[in-house]
Amino acid sequence: MNPLEYEIKYLKGVGEYRARLLNKLNIFSIGDLLEHFPRDYINRRTAIRIRDLQLGQSAAIVGEIVSVEKRNLGKGKAQLNVVISDGDEYLFCTWFRFGDWFQKQFEPGLNIWASGVVTEFSGSLQMIHPETEVLEEEQQESDNFWHNRTILPLYSLTDKISMNLMRNLIYKAFELYHEYIAENLPAGIRKQMEFEDRVVCLQKIHFGSDLAEITRARKRFSFEELFFNQLMLARCHHHHVGTEKGYSCKLFKTFTTRLKNSLPFLLTDAQKRVIREIVEDMTSSRQMNRLLQGDVGSGKTIVTLFAMLLAVENNRQAVLMAPTEILAEQHYLSFSRLLINQPEIKIVLLKGGNYSGKKRSKEQIRSGEINIIIGTHALIQPDVAYHDVGFVAIDEQHRFGVEQRAFLARTNSHPDLMYLSATPIPRSLALTLYGDLDISVLDEIPPGRHPVKTIWWGSEKINLIYQEAAQQIKLGRQVYIVCPLIDESDKVDLQNAVSVFQKIEQRIFPQYRVSLLHGRLKNAEKDQIMKEFQENKIRILVSTTVIEVGIDVPNATVMIIEHAERFGLSQLHQLRGRVGRGSDHSACYLVAYPPISSEARERLTTMVSTNDGFKIAEKDLELRGPGEFFGTEQSGMPAFRHADLLRDQDLLKLARTMAFDIVTRDYELKDTDHDMLRKEYLLKYSDREKLFEF
Repeated sequence: MNPLEYEIKYLKGVGEYRARLLNKLNIFSIGDLLEHFPRDYINRRTAIRIRDLQLGQSAAIVGEIVSVEKRNLGKGKAQLNVVISDGDEYLFCTWFRFGDWFQKQFEPGLNIWASGVVTEFSGSLQMIHPETEVLEEEQQESDNFWHNRTILPLYSLTDKISMNLMRNLIYKAFELYHEYIAENLPAGIRKQMEFEDRVVCLQKIHFGSDLAEITRARKRFSFEELFFNQLMLARCHHHHVGTEKGYSCKLFKTFTTRLKNSLPFLLTDAQKRVIREIVEDMTSSRQMNRLLQGDVGSGKTIVTLFAMLLAVENNRQAVLMAPTEILAEQHYLSFSRLLINQPEIKIVLLKGGNYSGKKRSKEQIRSGEINIIIGTHALIQPDVAYHDVGFVAIDEQHRFGVEQRAFLARTNSHPDLMYLSATPIPRSLALTLYGDLDISVLDEIPPGRHPVKTIWWGSEKINLIYQEAAQQIKLGRQVYIVCPLIDESDKVDLQNAVSVFQKIEQRIFPQYRVSLLHGRLKNAEKDQIMKEFQENKIRILVSTTVIEVGIDVPNATVMIIEHAERFGLSQLHQLRGRVGRGSDHSACYLVAYPPISSEARERLTTMVSTNDGFKIAEKDLELRGPGEFFGTEQSGMPAFRHADLLRDQDLLKLARTMAFDIVTRDYELKDTDHDMLRKEYLLKYSDREKLFEF
């Protein structure tokens, strides 16, 4: 066993207790500790004199703590002032949010490094909530190493693991085990990328004295993560395209042509282009493996139905799995309407729970009497058997786990696969999540539709917004009002759906029928409410975000989002997409309540400035980062420790090109030059290889 795989508790100075603390930082082994990289560095060479600081400047200084003062401000609030001197001048470091443990680290006489934006208060220079590091001096061997170094690493910490301790542990781990740090990139790639050996890069990242060299060393580890991710995707793509043979459909132009001729509208050029791409895949001998991206209202439903009918023309079943019952039911109703003139095509909706006719539906699916099957997770239950599946579509697929998605993909004789996403995905995310898929994009709005006008107003204008909504209701249109909560909460003071519903129904619009929709209602109740809203029997629908995806009511022209400052960009865009689905002009009102953070202002400004889902997605990625982009742990998002998908987009492209080139030449990584790649790959992706043997 490689010592780098030893549990962290066996490192001298750690033990059981500290190991549990380090586990909170995802440090479980010696190797994990060595790849716990600094989040920043203290550069003592660039620490400037206090007298040279300029207002508004972002700067770092090193000085001695002169005094520490805590002032009570009343109502449970306090202020901490730490005064620093560099021998000539003084600087106030001030905090308004801090704990006792934080205050205790500061003692007069200790040296401190402080970094932040320079401001002024009562004629004195000040930093509000600066980043600080107390420069401790202990007498351990590793402390002697750190003492007076010009570059000091700053690590992410957890309770009772000090900066000094973390530095000492990493020093000790590298000293004892550096000879076991194995190379994992072939010499050709290292030469092309101008990377030094792995052990040298690790040494520079933790103990380097030149920030430029440290930056180059860190680039290597970002590349590693991206490269092995792309190597896995390249193998998946090769498996589907070059190894796994699918069923070759014939284009009979029966059901598909009848659908085209029955449509009351013309397909957009984007829809025609994507349908051609799908037909080319499905009539080839390879298994289709395609992602269909389309912004809200771009017409993914029609494209998907064309693909399903191509499978049905070839006497095979077509399956569509959706993440929620509301969305599954919406698809079922849409498909039923579109195929009303083709009664020979049998469609069934399969949901969770027990209900009348479910057993019969399963029997018909098993026998092949049913051509199109639409459902939720119920589709992948053990007691559901299919006759002959030729096509599988998974809607809003990022809401399903990897294994759930793979289940239907392995059904029968390798059906053609299409993954749908109404969440526009930035290119860097698409390459790391879906780099093994062919990607189709619907980037046109169907003719006759108008961009939704988006208005951001403060809560003091809510009555004016109601007046605007009243004008639309008088014209026969309908209104959505979305709230962040169902009920009143003791923890947060937010508008809730129940209270807003009562206000709207009793005081604002008593003359109209108003209904309340939220996730706690029984499915039958939700179905009935949505049916009546679609039939225009309900004029105003007060709801939570349960209506975020899949609700299609062309007559709804007003969307009011309460506490819009609390929603993410992607969610706001999806909610806005519930209106503007017909030929009438529509509006989305973003109602914000103070205080509004700078990030919330940026989100709201973005919503007002564009209807382009891909621009919104890029901004969302920038604000939230890739880990939270989809808002779900099941998204399959790779956990990168070092790579940053915003910063490293050029590096990602290089990694992708190299990985796909290697797999094209050596799919099984059998070449002698690829021995280390094969070993590292299996360490990282052995679970994924269960889908196709290495």
